[in-house]
Amino acid sequence: MIKKTYHVTTRQEHTIYQLSQEEEPLSVPLAFDAVPGSSVLSRPPPDPEEAKVDGDLMPIKANAASGMAVHDDCKLRFSELKSKRNYRFITFKIEDQQVVVDKTGGPNESYENFTDSLPNNECRYAVFDFDFTTDENVQKSKILFIAWSPDTSKVRMKMVYASSKDRFKRELDGIQLELQATDPSEMSLDIVKARAI
Repeated sequence: MIKKTYHVTTRQEHTIYQLSQEEEPLSVPLAFDAVPGSSVLSRPPPDPEEAKVDGDLMPIKANAASGMAVHDDCKLRFSELKSKRNYRFITFKIEDQQVVVDKTGGPNESYENFTDSLPNNECRYAVFDFDFTTDENVQKSKILFIAWSPDTSKVRMKMVYASSKDRFKRELDGIQLELQATDPSEMSLDIVKARAI
């Protein structure tokens, strides 16, 4: 057996990977292409794949469609918002390869308090218990889900949050409205009222 070591450099992150492959004397070609005449491969090894979230390297699951894991506390807090109305809003973030509770707002918090709680340069998921009055003067309430992805957040972070959104929403039974916003103007109170009515 002949053991070969390849040093791989990704263009985007300038991260050095080291691969070791044991081959028979008549080796089988690698699954990814090498730059002719060089020991540098044209693209990084597919496993593990890494992404930067909140400045830290975070591995992405092989099946991106499945999204991140969801901490049980997310479902518990959402259930309390929906059935007991203990909270006006809850924000969630991805941390250590799972969705966790970020912040909660009490039942007397306003929509402005909620929007002020969202970071300017990081993605978040959020739910808001929205009370409104219909054109027929009927008091109603609907639970709004917001995918917050500001323009100033990192591209990798946006990709991770986007690929995990549907998986996370399925864990929150009772969502009635949804907004995706990259700027505060896209989730103004007037827009929310129009959607609710």
